[in-house]
Amino acid sequence: MVSAVIEKGRQGSFDEDLVLVERFLNGNTHAFEELYSKYYEKVFAIARGVLMDSDEASDAVQEVFTLVYRHLARFDKRSRFSTWLFRVAVNRSIQEARRNRYRSRTVALTEAAANIAPEEPDTTDPKVQATMAKLSPADRALLVLFYWEELSLQDIADSIGCGVNAAKTRLYRARERFRLIYEANP
Repeated sequence: MVSAVIEKGRQGSFDEDLVLVERFLNGNTHAFEELYSKYYEKVFAIARGVLMDSDEASDAVQEVFTLVYRHLARFDKRSRFSTWLFRVAVNRSIQEARRNRYRSRTVALTEAAANIAPEEPDTTDPKVQATMAKLSPADRALLVLFYWEELSLQDIADSIGCGVNAAKTRLYRARERFRLIYEANP
């Protein structure tokens, strides 16, 4: 248990969240509350970026944390907790977006990142918002993870369950689709 956390720390990058995971798995419910508080805004930003609706994003975030709470024992600790959590958030958000694909949503993208990175440049350009709304949920997820959450390609690959080269290719294609839609609408 704790020895696995210490050993992981010796092997390379130490994930402080593993201590909280172990504490939760050993019966300390406050440890999960700490994880929830630490990651709520980032998970909300991911869901908001994919779903483009605050209410739907709030619902998705609650479902993500409920899933994580129920299945935390299945977390195998080969990746960082945050990577696993973001993967759950991306997958759940994409599933929700697919269910709601026939409902048109256009919202300000800055709401997704406003609580996390207020120093980010203003992206309230309606053309950017409209372009993002026309992209698939998977493309929006990639762009949000890379540009708004500023995850590395390795973290994105881990979050979406593919290799780094595949993540790089998918991100390139998502950017190209964004560019084509953006340029086609004056």
